[in-house]
Amino acid sequence: MNVILSSHAEELLDAALARRPGLAAAEVLESALEALVEKDLPVSALKMTPDEAVHDIRLLRKGLTLDGLLIRDLINEGRKF
Repeated sequence: MNVILSSHAEELLDAALARRPGLAAAEVLESALEALVEKDLPVSALKMTPDEAVHDIRLLRKGLTLDGLLIRDLINEGRKF
């Protein structure tokens, strides 16, 4: 497939290629099109069930600690300033 770019599109492509040396123009265009498709996904495709959300939150919390601090201690520390 051949694509004809406007002068503005060529400028954008040249700028992207300058920021990412070693990439081919086709790779830059492909990643831009993928981002566009992801952006246009319907909201329903991005929603998760409550069970999935709980599972994700629990995975994110693994290994995160306050090293023995209590939330109350942090609140009181913030009040000092």
